[in-house]
Amino acid sequence: MEKVIDLRSDTLTKPTPGMRKAMMDAEVGDDVFGEDPTANALQEKVARLLNMEASLFTCSGTMANQLAIRAHTHHGDEVIIESESHTFNYEGGGGAALSGIQFRPLRGDRGVLDPSQIEDGIRPHDHHFAPTRLICLENTHNRAGGRIYPIEKIRETHSLAKRYGLAMHLDGARLLNASVASGIPPDKYARYFDSVSICLSKGLGAPIGSVIAGSRDFIDRVHRFRKMFGGGMRQIGIIASAGIYALDHHTDRLSLDHANAKKLAQGLSQIDGVKIDPDSVETNIVVFDVSEANTDPHRIVGFLKERGILMIPFGKTLIRAVTHLDVTSEDIETAIEITADVFSSLKERPR
Repeated sequence: MEKVIDLRSDTLTKPTPGMRKAMMDAEVGDDVFGEDPTANALQEKVARLLNMEASLFTCSGTMANQLAIRAHTHHGDEVIIESESHTFNYEGGGGAALSGIQFRPLRGDRGVLDPSQIEDGIRPHDHHFAPTRLICLENTHNRAGGRIYPIEKIRETHSLAKRYGLAMHLDGARLLNASVASGIPPDKYARYFDSVSICLSKGLGAPIGSVIAGSRDFIDRVHRFRKMFGGGMRQIGIIASAGIYALDHHTDRLSLDHANAKKLAQGLSQIDGVKIDPDSVETNIVVFDVSEANTDPHRIVGFLKERGILMIPFGKTLIRAVTHLDVTSEDIETAIEITADVFSSLKERPR
């Protein structure tokens, strides 16, 4: 059987042999009692990485983001968010269901909101309106093709938030991708936020988990809500050890994923029927337009799957591919060759 090249998401990474050994050897305890030494070590490590007072392990990025919203807000509050963000689109309506908040989605420029937009979106003090309490940003931005949120915009938004007394949360699921690509340390991004979540199970390659960081008081509040949401686990050192291993061994290599994504984008840009600007690819996500192919992205993805290349439809005319540690440079060359062949054959297929 030919190798399947899976570019659907960086969540598809599998633990490496070294990570599996670390998991097998992990020292464990009861985390609900605060007695799992490996989980505690991971939380201390992430707090240091982000220069925050404390952090808490959660089972997913969605849980981390939803815990942040719950801890920052009260029922009936409003949260300003970019309209294409993960927390607004892909977390099952959790903001409304779990925290009783309403989102105020604003359309950004490829995932980036201008501070003037945010200021216009802040509700005036009037009992007719849901009070604005929180601003959520995403870095890197998934639907914007892994775009790095410019730190200048973050800094300006932080100043605005302080002026209006608002909290800021960063969905930093791929923050380390942004850090490696930009050369800006994670704590330099984190300094402008009241809370930050990072994901261990995407490009870093751990099998499960995210971590949310903030002040000690904030994390104490988050801890209570994690228990309420059913996220209090027991001997989690087994999975926490994978997160430690990932941070120690898989952070710097994210640059290889970025290089592979750029290589893929450059190859795709040469295919008739594909529209993509390789210069827009900043990290490990490649989103390309197939409107000129005059067929449905689902159909194209189906043809690619028949040839062993897995991608996902990403809208009415878009397809997404994501590079990760289980994809090699040679795999990218194969993916480009097969994609070119599929698009060439589309001209001969009936619609």
